[in-house]
Parts: sequence; structure tokens; C-alpha cells
Amino acid sequence: MTAYRAGPIKRERRTREQIEQLDAQIIGVLSEDHPQSVRHVFYRMTDPRLPEPVEKSQRGYRHVQDRCVKVRRDGRIPYGWIADMSRRGYYVNTFHGAGDFLRRMRGLYRADLWRDASVRCEVWVESRSIASVLIDDCDELAVALLPCGGFSSLSFAHAAAEEHNATDDDRPLVVVYIGDYDPAGVLIDQALERELRLHLSERIPLHFSRVGINAEQIEHHDLPTKPRKAGDRRSLHVKATVEAEAMPARILRGILRERIERMLPEGALAAAKVAEQSERAHIERVARMMSNRGAG
Repeated sequence: MTAYRAGPIKRERRTREQIEQLDAQIIGVLSEDHPQSVRHVFYRMTDPRLPEPVEKSQRGYRHVQDRCVKVRRDGRIPYGWIADMSRRGYYVNTFHGAGDFLRRMRGLYRADLWRDASVRCEVWVESRSIASVLIDDCDELAVALLPCGGFSSLSFAHAAAEEHNATDDDRPLVVVYIGDYDPAGVLIDQALERELRLHLSERIPLHFSRVGINAEQIEHHDLPTKPRKAGDRRSLHVKATVEAEAMPARILRGILRERIERMLPEGALAAAKVAEQSERAHIERVARMMSNRGAG
């Protein structure tokens, strides 16, 4: 377990050479693994073993955030390598006709990947920052991804339960959770599970498990830690704290995929992709027919 040394790593203004080194480190971690959130990149940059580490503070975070902006604007990395779900617009879709509608919607067609699975699955995460690096994998594996927002989201658990109660699907519901490992963070998933069980129908068995971050992962992956806040009496077994973004995004995605894929029938993902290609081709043929009819 890597503990951060006391005091800031860097307080003085960085030289041009130091900034170039920091940029190279940022570009390097994003080149080998993307997309990542700025927070993920920041935690990678706080590794004291780097040639140019940053301090684990708001000042350090702002510096990494600023450099992430600079390297994107300079064209040194693509904009899409930084994930951000915190700022999304709301749009109204309009169409030229039925053919245009079908053609543009065909990409939304998804085969039911979980039709023959013995369970149904959702991924709950503590924050949108975590969700931003998992969304593509959850989309491919056809599982809902739900940022919970911490203790303030008990109504979130109630709404999730009501949605499941309204279906006729009696398969067990498996919720896998990812959140921070700190005195508060280790209690959030327990509170959410308790609230979900309170409102979920008795006909739907619930399996709720934390897949990250946990003490074993901190040790195994040598994740950077910081001391717990003095005077915090919650979760005294948590000796040091680690935010979920401290886990390299590639490893976090791998842990999640391995957990989800174990629940799917063998070959389900490959079969679903073949079915989707066939159905989308059929939708395209119908779209052309509708467009030709409108033109006539």
C-alpha cells in the first residue's frame, strides 16, 4: 500500500521542463488507457515514483486539469480520451420522414443479451466521474449504469426498486457497486442496499455486492492512500482512504467486465452481435423502402 509522504510534493512554480515532463506523463497514461476521467489521470500523476509527481491536493488537481485542457487544445491527444459525464446536453430529435427515422434509429437496436441469463444485472457507482470510464463497457454488456450520488440518494434506491417491481421479471437482481474506500464511502453501499431491500418486491431476490474499491484491491494494486480524517469515528476498520478514481481505469473496467461476464450465458455476447447486424440490415432495407415511397 503506497502512503503519501507528509506535506506537498511540489509547491513552487514548475519550470517549462517540469511542465513538459508532466504533459508527457499525462499523454503517456492516456495513450495506454483511454478514456479516463480527469480525476483518474490526477491520481496517476500523484504517484511519487514519477519523474514529475503532483501533490495530492486541490491545487494539484487543478494543475492536472489545466494540463489536460492544454494537451487537448494543442492536438496532442484526442478530446475523446478524457471522459466527462457531468456536462451533457438535452436535445430534441426531429426527422425528415419515416425512412429517415428508421435509418437513424437502427443503431439503437440491441439484441436481448440477457434473455437466457439466470439473473438480471445493474452497475451502481458512487459518482459520475466513475461512471464516465465505465459507460462504454456497460453499454456493450447491456447493463444499466447508475451513478448514485452518495447518501443523499435514498430516493434513487426507491425509484430503482419501483422500476423493477413494475416488471414481470422474477429473476434475481444482481447489483454490483463501485465506490470510494473511506469511512463514509464504505457505508454508502450498505445504506443503498438496505433501502433497496426495503422497497424491492419480495418476489425478486437481491444480490448486492461491492466489487471496488476494497482493502484487498488496495494492497494488490498498490493504490495510493491518504490518512483518514482525524476525529471521524465511522468505520474504524478503515485505516487509510482511497478514492475509486485512484484505481487505474483499465484495471477498474477489467474487474467490472469479469464480474458481469460470469453472469452471461456462454457465447451470448457474440450471438447478440450477429443478431444485431442482421436486424439492423433489415431495418435499413425497410428505411430505404419508406424513403423511396416518400420520394414518389
